[in-house]
Amino acid sequence: MTSARTAQTARRPGRPGYDLDSLLSVAVKVFNDKGYDATSMETLAKRLGIAKSAIYHHVSGKGELLELALSRALNGLLAATTEEQATTGRSIDRLEYFVRRSVQILITDLPYVTLLLRVRGNTPAEKRALARRREFDAFVAGLVEAAAAEGDLAPDIDPALVSRLIWGMVNSIVEWYRPRGDNTADQIADAVVAIVFQGLRHPSPDAS
Repeated sequence: MTSARTAQTARRPGRPGYDLDSLLSVAVKVFNDKGYDATSMETLAKRLGIAKSAIYHHVSGKGELLELALSRALNGLLAATTEEQATTGRSIDRLEYFVRRSVQILITDLPYVTLLLRVRGNTPAEKRALARRREFDAFVAGLVEAAAAEGDLAPDIDPALVSRLIWGMVNSIVEWYRPRGDNTADQIADAVVAIVFQGLRHPSPDAS
């Protein structure tokens, strides 16, 4: 599926009562609940309470739904890599900003990011998503390495290990966070940043 095909599909008018966004939202929930491979178009139609033909009005099949869902998760994360605070200033500050934004995006698009974190490259859509995710991983690794080179990471910490630990913490949010919980996205982002960067930052020489 080409990006043009995706754009064309997204603009296609929907039938009364159904649009692509609502269809995609339900599909992602079913994919997360049952697994993509175990989900059929008939399963989706039953969950939506519509005929399969109504789904095909919007998309060519469940593969396109998967592609759209994974793209939504990745587009948000990759867009954050181009934001001003992620691209200017000292690398440690850029890294801190990006970690915060990633937590916010993960929580805002929780079902979509959950699906992204579960893909294993079993379909063409998953392989494309994993390739794009490697761009994200490379951006983060570059920030960690640059922060170490600038002397802003605590000594004797392996930058590769830092990157794995940060994203292990961030990604674990999908396993326990519930939208109706006691903490907002900003509160969780603040907590993650505090835990990570109070331990990571190398104290400045003139710190009292």
